[in-house]
Amino acid sequence: MQWETNAEPAVLFVCLGNICRSPMAEGAFRQAATDAGLKVAVDSAGTASYHIGTPPDPRAIKVARRHGVDIAQGRGRQLCEQDFEQFTHIFALDTANLAGIEARAPRYSQAKVALLLDAIDGCAGQSVADPYYGDESDFEECWSQISRATEHLVERFKRQMA
Repeated sequence: MQWETNAEPAVLFVCLGNICRSPMAEGAFRQAATDAGLKVAVDSAGTASYHIGTPPDPRAIKVARRHGVDIAQGRGRQLCEQDFEQFTHIFALDTANLAGIEARAPRYSQAKVALLLDAIDGCAGQSVADPYYGDESDFEECWSQISRATEHLVERFKRQMA
């Protein structure tokens, strides 16, 4: 993925329902960017419409809170055409949603689309496992992967904007 853009970064994280992985990624990235003094816009969405308007999964909220990040105020929304104009980077949390994003991308889109774990050397092409049908330990593992990847993203954006 080519990281350079002429615009201030605006980052969108996308999973299936926008109640587990993508809100956790949004929260983790927002916190890491704030801690690094990086000015970016950030949001999350889902490719499906299952959870529009609903808050994140309680297990996701609990795990994020345990790591000092509050995602409880988020509400599920579905990926839309305007996202391809508004965001410079769109990160899918898994390969199925990456395919869904790419299928929806308008021809004119300038947004860079990739998997979140592509940000970590040696993890390109890998998905963040969906913790929805698991237990709290699955959400903790998900947070660990997401947090590591978002920290790498923040470092890349800092270098880009230097």
